Amino acid sequence: MSTIKFGTDGWRAVVAEGYTFDNLERVARATGQWLLKQYGPDPSVVLGFDTRFQGEAFATHAACALASMGVGVRLAESFVTTPAVSWATLEEGHSAGIVITASHNLPKYNGFKIKAHFGGPATPEMIADVETELGKLKKTFELRSYEELEAEGLIERFDLRTAYVDLLRERIDIEAIKEAGVRVAYDAMFGAGQGIVTELLGISLVVELHNELNPGMHGQAPEPIARNLTDLQSMVVDEHVAAGLATDGDADRIGMFDEQGIFVDSHKILALLVRYLFEEKGLRGSVVKTFSTTDMLDRMAEVYKLDIETTPIGFKYIGPRMVETDVLVGGEESGGMAVKGHIPERDGLYIGLTIVEMMVKREHSLSGLVRELMDDFGPHYQSRSDLHTTEEHKQAVLKMLKKDGLDAVGGRSVVATETLDGFKFRVYGGWLMFRPSGTEPVLRIYSEAGSQEEADALVQDGIALVENE
Repeated sequence: MSTIKFGTDGWRAVVAEGYTFDNLERVARATGQWLLKQYGPDPSVVLGFDTRFQGEAFATHAACALASMGVGVRLAESFVTTPAVSWATLEEGHSAGIVITASHNLPKYNGFKIKAHFGGPATPEMIADVETELGKLKKTFELRSYEELEAEGLIERFDLRTAYVDLLRERIDIEAIKEAGVRVAYDAMFGAGQGIVTELLGISLVVELHNELNPGMHGQAPEPIARNLTDLQSMVVDEHVAAGLATDGDADRIGMFDEQGIFVDSHKILALLVRYLFEEKGLRGSVVKTFSTTDMLDRMAEVYKLDIETTPIGFKYIGPRMVETDVLVGGEESGGMAVKGHIPERDGLYIGLTIVEMMVKREHSLSGLVRELMDDFGPHYQSRSDLHTTEEHKQAVLKMLKKDGLDAVGGRSVVATETLDGFKFRVYGGWLMFRPSGTEPVLRIYSEAGSQEEADALVQDGIALVENE
């Protein structure tokens, strides 16, 4: 039997290699044992799946494994987004949510995400408990038939997609967007968000892209970052729409373009959300960001007199904070963010439509809103490179950074060093950061500065330092 290890956001493996029905059954059984120990004899879950190869078949198999153990399963009757599962878990009071998805990974992958009872990512402690149960599984297990389990009421199919669309319709001012006649382009990236934006806004206001079932996804990882969205960028310009929205495979991450075809990254989207919720909606609360996210949020928190907290990288650290404390906006550099008044979970469609709503309410273009941010809170530009190297070289660089640190970057003296999650070296007007991948021989190099040229130059300095080590 192959080794199964959960990563930062669930278990993922290549279909027909590590991701098999047998291994999926093992993960489902371990999850079931954890649920029975944690929640007593009658736990229940919401179980959904995205548009990947054999998604429904894998979900049905996992449902049968869980139900065979006495776990009640509410199984989505069609593909759904991950935030839909998280919302239903919280809304209906279930013990956990499960999504069969590999999120933004290449199409050859599938995966298994666990959502906590509070409607956000399972905590690291919960995942550790499930991994512990994996090591205790008995060899023999009686997997009962779907028909038998459904007849007994242990598996129940339901229309989660419609319920989620109705939720968005209730929480976003759809009518204001329609009345303003704001047209958008939406790239579903062949993922679970397909059809939803058009259903909400109407066909006359939405230009669709990659909006059909295609598990092969043309070989493209459904990750909404600029280099993967050149088709959407062209469509925004060619169709003269007000904004371009893209969500990943399970639609919990967001990427956006303004009306000029310029990519609006997560740093700026987070800042826009803080401004809109604070100034227009009158909401208050702290700002929670991960270690690689923009200092503009610190500046905004200072101006608005809000508390700000920095966590290690990964939304799994942000979700629990949104449950434990009063958080206005929480998010990370990689496209995952959540806001007060919704769920403690990433939701790409909700966030993207909230920004469109902001455009309407403030009567500004998206580029104009970003310009306002820079004018009011100072210019903040970011750069990033994922540098592939050898594991031996990666470890040597990390050892050097830990032992000696850096005295200067790009000819500028280092004024502070932070090591919350990686190594961040602050210089006047910016910073350079190194963080290793936990699973690959990759060093991620990030920067922030007062201009794009400076930010790019800082990253190049970081690359040179690594290559010369």
